[in-house]
Amino acid sequence: MSANAVIELSGQDLNHQGGVFCPNPKADMKLWSAHPKVYLDVARTGEAKCPYCGTVYRLKAGEAVAHRH
Repeated sequence: MSANAVIELSGQDLNHQGGVFCPNPKADMKLWSAHPKVYLDVARTGEAKCPYCGTVYRLKAGEAVAHRH
């Protein structure tokens, strides 16, 4: 996946805290050749941008986020 890609996520793609990690398999990244692992809080605003590669992880339109603890 190229830099600055937009990955659309379902509510089920988020972890129990409402986020994802980048690099992420949904972005078709090889973990061994990518940047350090970083947590992105998608649930807070509906999207988050990786500070390393610029990939944007966004909730699909109409998707709900499960209750956060």
